[in-house]
Amino acid sequence: MNLPTQPQPEAFSEPAADGYPIGGFTWRHIRTDIERPVVIINAATSVRCRHYSRFADYLFANGFDVITYDYRGIGESRSGSLRGFKASWSDWGVLDFEAMLQRVQREFAGQPIDVVGHSFGGCAAGLGASGAVIRRLVTVGAQFAYWRDYEASGRWRMLGKWHVVMPLVTAVCGYFPGKRMGWLEDTPAGVVRDWKTPTPTYETRPSGRALGELPFSRVKAQVLAISITDDPFGTVAAIDRLLNYFENSERTHLRIAPEDIGEREVGHFAFFRSQYQDRLWPVALAWLQQGELATDTPGRRVTDRT
Repeated sequence: MNLPTQPQPEAFSEPAADGYPIGGFTWRHIRTDIERPVVIINAATSVRCRHYSRFADYLFANGFDVITYDYRGIGESRSGSLRGFKASWSDWGVLDFEAMLQRVQREFAGQPIDVVGHSFGGCAAGLGASGAVIRRLVTVGAQFAYWRDYEASGRWRMLGKWHVVMPLVTAVCGYFPGKRMGWLEDTPAGVVRDWKTPTPTYETRPSGRALGELPFSRVKAQVLAISITDDPFGTVAAIDRLLNYFENSERTHLRIAPEDIGEREVGHFAFFRSQYQDRLWPVALAWLQQGELATDTPGRRVTDRT
């Protein structure tokens, strides 16, 4: 499919419940259609929303309105230094994602609401108070970084990188200078604190403890969790660990090997690159359109729960 160059997405700023301005972009069809779904794309930890622009173009070309946005402290939602900046994983879900749900209900009144969540973005999708409005949810490599779930052959290296080096650098700098190190975007210290904590449940992460009752059960969407076999974060254990929180949703876990689509490697970040618009993106598209997998979908179902 030739992706459109027009219209250009429109920038916006939406205040979260605490007043913090969340920046992002809207792809909106000129003619309003109450039957047209709108998709909110939740980014991975410290990945700018611009990474998902071509995927948003693709969804727009297939009839969806689309919103991308950056969590506070990242990209379009950053203003100034992150030293001493207060933000956590739970802030990104409870405040920032919820602000997008509120915006969509206001600006796209009556239209079905779908969500695509990459990595932590899939977890954020369960943290909004308005989660009951979500019709369909597609996650890609979604988990909350419990270290024992990392792929076995690289587990100790990943533990050292993300749970030792990253927190130490953060302690020195007051934030994680990920951009300078070539790892991630710069990352708030509170997010690093949540990531590094070696506990197997979200409610025992620092910001999770502060929430009390988690809102995941409010989501009653049709959920498709996509994992890639060479993603060292997105193992079966990691994906199912998060998926179990969506207890009131119909859940399908689809696991795809690079060989299933004629590739040698895909990994954690490549799904949203335009080179996969003909091989991986249709999997997500079919779910958003129909709430089911096409008969020629690559990969295998790991879990299927209704």
